[in-house]
Amino acid sequence: MGRPLWFVAGAGVGVYAAARARRAADALTADGLRDRLRGWQVGARMFVDEVNQGRTERETELREQLGLRPHGLPELTSPEMKDPH
Repeated sequence: MGRPLWFVAGAGVGVYAAARARRAADALTADGLRDRLRGWQVGARMFVDEVNQGRTERETELREQLGLRPHGLPELTSPEMKDPH
């Protein structure tokens, strides 16, 4: 039983190595490098969008907690101190 087992194991390793080599060769072609670059660009764009969304949400939360107007100036007058004119 030892020889058939080693034969199957060797064949499996050979198929795996051939598939990995083919993928590596495909990744190093112009199309493969272009696809990788586009993937990195999409990932970076998604990361920036998520960071900006989180920043905006947190800024909104802080403005609400601090009682700031949306344009950033604090609400300095109370309803009782309206302009008499």
